[in-house]
Amino acid sequence: MVGKILEKIAKDWFLAGMVLAVALATVFPEFGSIGGAMHAEQVSNWGIFMIFLLHGLALSTEHLRRGMSRWKLHLLVQAMTFVVFPILYFPFRALFGGLMPPGLLLGFLYLCALPSTVSSSVAMTAIARGNVPAAIFNATLSSLLGIVLTPSIVELIEGVQGTGGLPFGHAVVNISLMLLLPFVLGQVLRPFLGKLASRHKKFINTFDKLVIVVLVYGTFCDSVKSGLWTHTGLEVLVVTLGGAALLLALALFLSSFIGKRMGMPVEDRITAVFCGSKKTLASGVPMARLIFGANPALGLIVLPIMFYHPLQLFVCSLLASRYARRDTVSASPVADVMPGTAVMEAVRVRS
Repeated sequence: MVGKILEKIAKDWFLAGMVLAVALATVFPEFGSIGGAMHAEQVSNWGIFMIFLLHGLALSTEHLRRGMSRWKLHLLVQAMTFVVFPILYFPFRALFGGLMPPGLLLGFLYLCALPSTVSSSVAMTAIARGNVPAAIFNATLSSLLGIVLTPSIVELIEGVQGTGGLPFGHAVVNISLMLLLPFVLGQVLRPFLGKLASRHKKFINTFDKLVIVVLVYGTFCDSVKSGLWTHTGLEVLVVTLGGAALLLALALFLSSFIGKRMGMPVEDRITAVFCGSKKTLASGVPMARLIFGANPALGLIVLPIMFYHPLQLFVCSLLASRYARRDTVSASPVADVMPGTAVMEAVRVRS
């Protein structure tokens, strides 16, 4: 099992790219910082616009329509994403707030407020033989709701303006222009370019990841210049990993437990687990720049989602494989899946 996970890590250039981006930002912060030779502001804005334009082109509206009928499932997924996660932040802050710098604690709030992923949620649901149309619908709905709800939650709990970010109204407008507008434009152009986008899904996924790596580099360049590594140490990374693992374990357990108590079929519970526990890095890094502006702690703010993202991929890969074997392993797969155990196994491998 450990060997397979290490093999996946070795093959995943995206995770290696994020690590390299942080390393390069540490050594060459001037190049990618605001006002630097890379012109990070323009590169980031155009990259974000193209990501969501291509996602709009590639997403089938027919799949969305087919997944709309499972209202209990949709309610659970969206409640997990935008209600349960923010509620979990309060005991998390009470327990660990004294161990973290303020920027990192704000990053965990931001993590709790983020929408779900689209591509990995759907992919894991498909591998686990869950309700794929419902996964597509929920992941997409979560992304759209997050345009308003993510900055609203941060503003409600902490106050964006108090964190050195943009005013709430400006943040929502900027997010809508940078994320929603290109997505809608992609949907409008889908009848003309949809088939072309479908044939080049691998290119779209690769482009998506490359832009995120560039965004991570630019974000950390600004933070390194502001003293990110001189004011924090290794203990911050350890605390971040532990906090991300704890939140993921709680989310996996609660989504599975509540789905079972609501009497959902196995396929819907699988969808709830994978869509209700995920948080998006693809939207998270761009939205952080739009919500928090030139906050000098931006590198710390995005650190929790950078840890949570690979961790959720590792753990959910293990769970998806277990779910896929449910006919031969157990008549009650959800009861057999141990989210906390899977999370801790992944943490031990990473550390």
